[in-house]
Amino acid sequence: MITKRHFLQTAACAAATLIAPRAFAIGNPSYPSRSVKWVVPYAPGGATDVLSRLICQRLSDRLGQTFVVENKPGAGSNIGTQAVITSAPDGYTLLLTSTANAINASFDPALPYDFAKGIAPVAGVARIPLVLVVNNDLPVKSGSDFIAYAKANPGKMSIASSGIGTSLHLSGELFKSMAGVQFTHVPYRGSAPGLTDVMSGQIQGMFDNVTSSFELVRTGKLRALGITTRDRSEILPDVPPIADTLSGYETSSFYGVGAPYDTPREIVDLLNGEVDAALSDAGIKARLAELGAIPLHGNAGAFGGMLTAETERWRKVVELSGIRKE
Repeated sequence: MITKRHFLQTAACAAATLIAPRAFAIGNPSYPSRSVKWVVPYAPGGATDVLSRLICQRLSDRLGQTFVVENKPGAGSNIGTQAVITSAPDGYTLLLTSTANAINASFDPALPYDFAKGIAPVAGVARIPLVLVVNNDLPVKSGSDFIAYAKANPGKMSIASSGIGTSLHLSGELFKSMAGVQFTHVPYRGSAPGLTDVMSGQIQGMFDNVTSSFELVRTGKLRALGITTRDRSEILPDVPPIADTLSGYETSSFYGVGAPYDTPREIVDLLNGEVDAALSDAGIKARLAELGAIPLHGNAGAFGGMLTAETERWRKVVELSGIRKE
């Protein structure tokens, strides 16, 4: 016999099941039970913040707890990265991983941590192509023109970057080595001041993420000569890959999610599934497309494999350039 009390208890449980966050619905009632910190090892603003806030809002909505973006810039992303590595492996401190982590593994021999042993891969987020842009007065229209001009004017070319050891800097070093040309590297604190000096003509060119350059190209303030990925960028469809001129040339910036090593597998899998699903959301896909970003789908193992491959790719570029952090 079903009593009134039993009926009300059953109804209450059913209602709770319907409104519970997805984490409860898939059988993981303990995580997350409080807010989660998402560490961005860069200053506020730019693609890193946009990507992080897009994903964090989605995770907050889906999992019933707030995912809070916390900016910890400094030392080429090392401060924020180390802060996550030394955090408890409980899923409540996450890291926006990036190309910098792959580069620093070989570029900075004095790293106070081992990234591969300190961070558990969780999920990929996006890959962003770089683009070679030049001042409009430079008499070149293509990658091959640029190479010919650099060879004809040795020591007279300057290329800006967002800092020594960044993907922007090393993309230029790889280009220089493969093309057999020479130009002076001029590091800036971020890409914006470098782009300003390219537009003014103080600097001849720059490798930059398409996210911050495509509008300058589209409005005619800079000329784009080549994309660093094998495929063309959807936001700069008329710009050919540099690989069309330099066979085998390829670089990009990538972003993903990591957690302290030994974070429980069930938490990693939960977060991976939610991030991967977020990348299929129509609104997020549209925003990524506006940034020129390519979603990185796949499980945690696939992202871990990509991190390993990217670390090896950039190790070769660092060795080729002969550059080390002092």
